[in-house]
Amino acid sequence: MSTAAHGGPDPGVSAANPALPGLGGYRRGDSDTLWRALLRQVSARLESRGFVFGSGALSPTARRELLIRGLPGTATVLGVRPRRTEPGHRFWVRVLAEDLAPYETRVRQRVDPADLEFMQPGDVVGCRVDPGDRDRVVLYVPSPGEATRVSISKILAHGRRADATVLAATPVAADYSGRDDPVLRLDLELRAWDEPRPWRVRIVQPVPLPAIQLVDLGRHLDVAFFTVDRGDSVAVDWEASADV
Repeated sequence: MSTAAHGGPDPGVSAANPALPGLGGYRRGDSDTLWRALLRQVSARLESRGFVFGSGALSPTARRELLIRGLPGTATVLGVRPRRTEPGHRFWVRVLAEDLAPYETRVRQRVDPADLEFMQPGDVVGCRVDPGDRDRVVLYVPSPGEATRVSISKILAHGRRADATVLAATPVAADYSGRDDPVLRLDLELRAWDEPRPWRVRIVQPVPLPAIQLVDLGRHLDVAFFTVDRGDSVAVDWEASADV
């Protein structure tokens, strides 16, 4: 009677070729089989954290959980492009969330065509951030009542006017080239006739290619704003600025 029948060691397992724990009895010599087993384990662990292995995108279940439990915030879209091999888009965003300093990250996510229209460079959308991993982010188009910023077009149409001096201009979407207007981070000093003193803001907005020369240091821009803040309600009127 074999020792295996009494629960002894498998006769195919030797001291020189022991089974590997947690890998279903694979032997150290089975390199191809072992590699596939390890790959499955890594994939399972990633998916348990909400990632689809090989794509970096959140799984639908993880997205729903993050929307419920994640830190609320806003994300300024710096760049967007379709993914090459899988459905969805890759977004480059600047995130502002509770208890976190502003930072930039890339988000791979599927979005409805109707929402994609409102997730272009310069747009501000809602987001939820994993407090344990700030690069795990879900983006969404907020409802009108939830939006923390107003659209550039609305600011230009209804905002108060001010003169802005360019203090700094930094490209933030330099690796998104070609078809879209470049996105710049602008540090501005604003002066308005009905405000007692100037104030400084930082905004991230697309700059039309013909207007690039307008963001030289010391240049004056025509801007619109709703209230004195850090830049949340400020938009540059590029057409009017060309005549300043």
